[in-house]
Amino acid sequence: MRTRPETNNRGPARVQQLLDVGQNPENGYATAVMKPAPVKMRATVARVALAGLCALVILVLVSQSAHRVVLGGLEDAQRIAAVQPVIAMVLIVVFSALAAMLAFVSSWVLVPFAVFTWGPIVALALLWTGWLLGGAASYAIGRFLGRSAVRWLLPADLVARYEDQFARHMPFHVVLLVQLSLPSEIPGYLLGVVRYSFVRYLAALGIVEFAYGLVTIYLGQGFLERRLVPLLTGVTLLALVTVWAAYRLRGRLVRNVPTHVSAQSP
Repeated sequence: MRTRPETNNRGPARVQQLLDVGQNPENGYATAVMKPAPVKMRATVARVALAGLCALVILVLVSQSAHRVVLGGLEDAQRIAAVQPVIAMVLIVVFSALAAMLAFVSSWVLVPFAVFTWGPIVALALLWTGWLLGGAASYAIGRFLGRSAVRWLLPADLVARYEDQFARHMPFHVVLLVQLSLPSEIPGYLLGVVRYSFVRYLAALGIVEFAYGLVTIYLGQGFLERRLVPLLTGVTLLALVTVWAAYRLRGRLVRNVPTHVSAQSP
């Protein structure tokens, strides 16, 4: 006979944690409780958007006609931006900030327009500024609104997986690995929840996002010029760095979390 898992000494926090990861608090087994509908919807939208973006890139690379259509659209957008350049730049920064906070928003769609309109240096500055602002906002949400807000914005199983492994006194190099290996919308919320140093978090975010921005601008230029080799090189580099960081991070979170500074909600 299959024995039931231990159910004693389960307070409200433990019950909520089991529910968040889709388990029945009474017996610990899988239940029909799944991710909240808004989170599932956002995850689906993110996958569809990513698939659409990849399809567009492939189409432009293989079709000269499609490439001309894209360039024509960018020229029209450039003329519109020239009428109100400040507003156009602010919109780029705001959209980039949202991309750093929400999984279903991607700043990749902005890169060709920004590079085409203002050149690589200004484009990098706008995107990097937006990513920093988005990271700061996600940190503030985690720190001042706590886990309840974070669980609404992120998948509950993901929060449950990482929340006990983030700590206020994590070494700086571990935070760098976190930024490199996890999606950009995740670290800020969870580091805010555990009240990690905002200055150290912003420094790690700035370093990683600047390097990421350089590669992103390189890819954007390759896309505009239909250069396959730069695109493949940039994508391969991003993939290798992400895999390397994830490998280095594996096991380090738990090992670097002192028992007396485990994550607690505000």
